[in-house]
Amino acid sequence: MLQVLTIVLPIFLLIGTGFAAVREGILEARDMRILGTFTITFAMPALIVRTFASSPIREVIDPRFLVGYGLVSLVLFAVIYLAARRLYTQPAARTAMQAMGASMSNSGFIGFPVATMALGSSAAAGLAMCLLVENFLILPAALVLAEKGRASGRTTPEILHEIAGRLIRNPLVIAIFAGFTIAVTGLKPPAPVFKAIDLLAGTAAPVALFAIGGILAGMKPGGQPKGIGLVALGKLILHPLGMLGALTLWPPADPTLVKAMLIFASAPMIAVYPIIGGRYGEEEFCAATLFVTMIGGFVTLSTVLFLVL
Repeated sequence: MLQVLTIVLPIFLLIGTGFAAVREGILEARDMRILGTFTITFAMPALIVRTFASSPIREVIDPRFLVGYGLVSLVLFAVIYLAARRLYTQPAARTAMQAMGASMSNSGFIGFPVATMALGSSAAAGLAMCLLVENFLILPAALVLAEKGRASGRTTPEILHEIAGRLIRNPLVIAIFAGFTIAVTGLKPPAPVFKAIDLLAGTAAPVALFAIGGILAGMKPGGQPKGIGLVALGKLILHPLGMLGALTLWPPADPTLVKAMLIFASAPMIAVYPIIGGRYGEEEFCAATLFVTMIGGFVTLSTVLFLVL
């Protein structure tokens, strides 16, 4: 238990520091969005490129991890989407946001820092594969369903074309392609460039944790308690349990990646959840849901760490 606390407490202390900085007026909530943008645009892409460039491709991409994590996340997305449609009368966009919130972990801001402290450098490979699933499966599915709810005459191909255009400009997606190219060709950046990438990558975890605390401090919770409960149930309970089932049937060969799958799945949803939801008028609901799952995530992550370490 002491080992678990040693891993979890520094994570939540950093989040708490960001929270206190905004609440005490040292920084403002908009400053946290700048830090979040820095992390997503520069630090996380640098981490992905460094991961691919530092290891053989077979050590970065494990088919069992990728297939297992992807299938569980996609099935959970469908289950929560269908359950929300049956249980609640609400806009289509909120249903899509509920499904995304339950099945898309905060791999970069929460899962990666926790996994790094628990598992070491192997966590970076897990992060790369989680980002592949999240950016090429879960996020597009959620955006397509949300956009269809307010299509205003647009056809499905037009919606897909718009979303594809957004995805190929996403810095994380660009970093995945760049890193994959480096890993396949073996052409590494010059030493000074790689050193700069390495320095940027090292800022990803601490800056992300500080930023998420500040973002939480600036949120105004709202929304339907039952709808929030459904997302929290999916994200904190069903996602880890589904991953455990996948690991029982077809585990990765590397035991460290087995643990990484469970840790990433037990993290709360992505920090930009309210920002994505805000595009469809669901910012308050998403902010409240993120707040609840962040609190519950402390228990979930602690439990998973206790079981896997």
